[in-house]
Amino acid sequence: MNIIPRTTFSEINAALNREAAVALIGPRQVGKTTLALEIGKSRGAIYLDLENTAHRARLGQTDNFLMMHKDKLVILDEIHRVPDLFELLRGVIDSGRRSGQGTGRFLLLGSASLDLMRQSETLAGRIEYADLGPLNILEMDKPDARDPLWLRGGFPRSYLAATDSDSYRWRLNFIRTILERDIPMLGPRISSETLERLWTMLAHSQGSLLNAAQLGRNLGITTPTATSYLGLFVDLLLVRRLQPYHVNIKKRLVKSPKTYLRDSGLVHALLGIETLHELLGHPIVGMSWEGMVIETLLAHAPFQTKASFYRTATGAEIDLVLELGAKHGTWAIEIKRTTAPKLERGFRQALVDIQPERSFIVYGGNERYPKEEKVEVISLQDMAAELAGLC
Repeated sequence: MNIIPRTTFSEINAALNREAAVALIGPRQVGKTTLALEIGKSRGAIYLDLENTAHRARLGQTDNFLMMHKDKLVILDEIHRVPDLFELLRGVIDSGRRSGQGTGRFLLLGSASLDLMRQSETLAGRIEYADLGPLNILEMDKPDARDPLWLRGGFPRSYLAATDSDSYRWRLNFIRTILERDIPMLGPRISSETLERLWTMLAHSQGSLLNAAQLGRNLGITTPTATSYLGLFVDLLLVRRLQPYHVNIKKRLVKSPKTYLRDSGLVHALLGIETLHELLGHPIVGMSWEGMVIETLLAHAPFQTKASFYRTATGAEIDLVLELGAKHGTWAIEIKRTTAPKLERGFRQALVDIQPERSFIVYGGNERYPKEEKVEVISLQDMAAELAGLC
């Protein structure tokens, strides 16, 4: 069974109708190739996997090859493996524009965001970017899908595995592949044991303020080295650094970002959590839920939404602040796993501080109801749908 996110399918097609090149960015095994091939079927396309020696050989005479297929969409998978190709693509695109073929030429797939962004600067003015994250609650057609999705995470093969044990084993193998294959291919020669320890530390501290100095001490490396190692996981779209919200008020605000592993299933695999029963009894349960909620909501937030958290030295706090632009303003979101959430003093004070247009508590239940004036209790699915409806 393959799950194709329908909204993303239409978004990519729309982007190809606007620009000559579209870059689809997402972590390895998230479903980029499956989605690209479905788009290719609908448009007629040539597919090349640039990790495949035979496919790369077909680009030996790149100009000639691309000219042979100038009337087709060309899908280039793992494009960041061949950085020299971007300069050539620019020439092909410019030539096509002069002859009246200005859109829908190339669909570029990559799993290392910073590398791809840096390399594709050559195509400025000719390329549009789209993100593909793991599966989330709005793509599920079962009412009871939330907890399995939370436990297993949103990588398709993990979520669709026959058993929790099979899913867990897939995630352990995925972690090993990232450490022993993907990161070395990015260039740095780093001990996989050191990186696994760092990744596990980040899982233990899910949703905590980043303390790079402490991470460095625990690993026996310098603070700059710890920061650069963390950056590898960010670049591979496996870790999110959520920045603090800054507002011009006379209060002392936290300045360090929070770190979240972007897939809850990987959090659980790194911590040895195999079943929902084990998860519900583990100290990470609350922060694991918070991380999943944040990733789900950001997947459906409108284009160019600014996401952050708010925290003062005196304890006023909002888990997620979304700046949605002039039309929708700023939304404040508190995250609780409980089915009977309380309005905490710190959240009340933070609302006074930043004066958001709308305020929500996303909780573990299914009902939607007002808590107090301007604060609404809402399920994860309804909150995600609310944001999706703004797009």
